[in-house]
Amino acid sequence: MEKLLKYPILMVHGLGFRDNDLVCYWGRIPKALEAMGCKVFFGNQDSVAPVSQNGAYLVNRIQEILEKTGADKVNIIAHSKGGLDSRYAISQLGAAPMVASLTTICTPHHGSKTVDKLMELPEWMIRAVAICADIVFRFAGDQHPDAYKVFHTFTTEIAEKFNEDTPDAEGVLYQSYAFVMKRPLSDPILWLSNLVVNKIEGENDGLLPPEAVKWGNFKGIIRGAGNRGLSHLDEIDLRRRPLYRKPGNGITDIVDFYTQIVMELIEAGY
Repeated sequence: MEKLLKYPILMVHGLGFRDNDLVCYWGRIPKALEAMGCKVFFGNQDSVAPVSQNGAYLVNRIQEILEKTGADKVNIIAHSKGGLDSRYAISQLGAAPMVASLTTICTPHHGSKTVDKLMELPEWMIRAVAICADIVFRFAGDQHPDAYKVFHTFTTEIAEKFNEDTPDAEGVLYQSYAFVMKRPLSDPILWLSNLVVNKIEGENDGLLPPEAVKWGNFKGIIRGAGNRGLSHLDEIDLRRRPLYRKPGNGITDIVDFYTQIVMELIEAGY
């Protein structure tokens, strides 16, 4: 008899996106996991709300999922900032007894030296960008947008303080993955940011280097097959198609990466 995942999956999105019934943040991934027999749910938290705000929302969301499924816990798979939202919910808001595992995909656990540099721009400029972002995402559905505070969340100083205040909860499995692009033109959207981050911090996925995203049981750097690598947007199946036509020594389809995560969770009894 084929083994099934013990607990439902809660997929928590990152910055700048919302879970949407028409356009799924996670592309083909949820359906692939459901085909494995998994019960899949989404975070539905705000796009640019502070970690504390989204963390509180996720606690309620987890409770809803447990009531609906009758499960005792959930397995969280979080991308980018969603990993910080999840850690806050687990360690600071008491969700630990309801969470079996947290898998983070390129979450800025240690902040970004590139963001540190950006924060040296004139204050008025940073606030102007934040105000514009708040207007856009409030229109898109955010209830409590605060881009200015979120921007600072990604500095290395604030990240260090967050880590001190948000230690890993006992009984929860923490694991993390890093991705990298092999060349700037691998991603037509993130090519410029890849160049900038590469100059400041080294190889990256278009936004974050591996050193910034390591947390808990670090499972390694995912480079993919071929000569393109994987970007921060590839990680959530933005292109909605296999990454490469021919198999290689790495991932040829991002969907396979997520199914492998689930297979390992099943083997571990989660």
